[in-house]
Amino acid sequence: MPIHPSGEPAVLEKRREAGSDFACLARKMTAAGLMRRRPGYYLVRMSLIAACYAAGWAAFALLGDSWWTLAVAAFLAVVFGQVALVAHDVGHRQVFRLRRASAWAGRIAGNLGIGMGYGWWQDKHSRHHANPNHVELDPDVEPDVLVWTRGQARAAKGLPRLIGGSQAYLFFPLLALEGINLHVAGVRALADRSLKQRRQEGLLLFTHFALYLGALFAVLPPGKALAFLAVHQCLFGLYLGSIFAPNHKGMPTLTGDDRPDFLRRQVLTSRNVRGGWFTDLALGGLNYQIEHHLFPSMPTPHLRRAQPVVRRYCQELGIDYLETSLLTSYRQALRSLHDAGAPLRSAVAVTKA
Repeated sequence: MPIHPSGEPAVLEKRREAGSDFACLARKMTAAGLMRRRPGYYLVRMSLIAACYAAGWAAFALLGDSWWTLAVAAFLAVVFGQVALVAHDVGHRQVFRLRRASAWAGRIAGNLGIGMGYGWWQDKHSRHHANPNHVELDPDVEPDVLVWTRGQARAAKGLPRLIGGSQAYLFFPLLALEGINLHVAGVRALADRSLKQRRQEGLLLFTHFALYLGALFAVLPPGKALAFLAVHQCLFGLYLGSIFAPNHKGMPTLTGDDRPDFLRRQVLTSRNVRGGWFTDLALGGLNYQIEHHLFPSMPTPHLRRAQPVVRRYCQELGIDYLETSLLTSYRQALRSLHDAGAPLRSAVAVTKA
C-alpha cells in the first residue's frame, strides 16, 4: 500500500482530504443506492403483518372460551413484536419521506396497534442513537432496574441494589415484564406537556387498552382472560427484549467527555448478529446493528448489502467490528451484567462476614 510522507497509508490520507471517515462511507452508501426508500417492500411487509394481526384476533374470537386461546396469545406476542419493529422503522423515516406521515403511521402501529407510546419511545430511542452506551446520555443504560457498570452498582439504591448482584440470572425473566413496562411508560409520558400531539397519543393509547381488555373479558371468563393476558404480554416482552438485548449490552460504555467521532462511536458500541433470512426476519434487520446505527434511515432490506462494505471499511481504518452468533451475543451480555454487579456481591459478602 502506498505510504504518504506523513507516515499514513495514502488511501487514508485521501479520505481525510475528502472529509470525515463517516462522510466518505456515507457517500459510498448513497452511490450504491442503499439510502433509497423501498415502498414496495414495506407495503408487502406491513400488509402481511396486518393480515397476521387480524388473523390472530379472528382465531381468538372463533376459539372462544377455550384454553387453546393461549396458543393464540403466543402467536400474537410474535405479531406484536413485528408491529413494534415496523413502528421502529417508521420512526427512523425508513418508510415515509414526510415527517407527518411517519408520525401518524408510528402512532397507529405503536399506540393503537400494540399499546406502546410512540412519542415517548421515539424521544427515548433518538437519544439512545445519538449517544449509544454513554452512561450519562443514553437512556437505555440508566440504572433503572439493572446496573450496567460497576460505578452504577456502587451508587445503586433501591431495586437495582437489591437485585444487582444476581441480575445476570434475572435478566431474561425480567424481560418478560418489558411489554407491561412499555404500556406503563407510554401512559406516564402523557403527563409530560412537552410530548407532541399528546391528546392524539392518549386517545389512541387508551383506545388500544379498551379494545384489548374488552375483547379478552368479553370472549373469555376472568380466569382465562387473565391467563391470556399474562402469556401474551410476557412473551411479547421476552421477544421484544431478546431482539434488542444483543445490540449493545456487553459492549464498551462511554462516560463524561469520552465521545469518539460519529463513526467510531456507533461501531465500537454496537454488535452485529450473524444469521440467514430467518435471523433477519426474527430480529427485524436489527441484527445489522452497526449498519443501522450508522445509517438509521436506511431501509431494512438494504442493511444486508451494506454490511460487507461497512465491515471492510472498518478493517481498513483499524476499527474493531464485532459480529457474533445470537447465542454468543447473549453470553457476552450476561457476562457483562454479572461483572457490573460484582461490587454488590462483594458488599453482601462483607456484610455476611
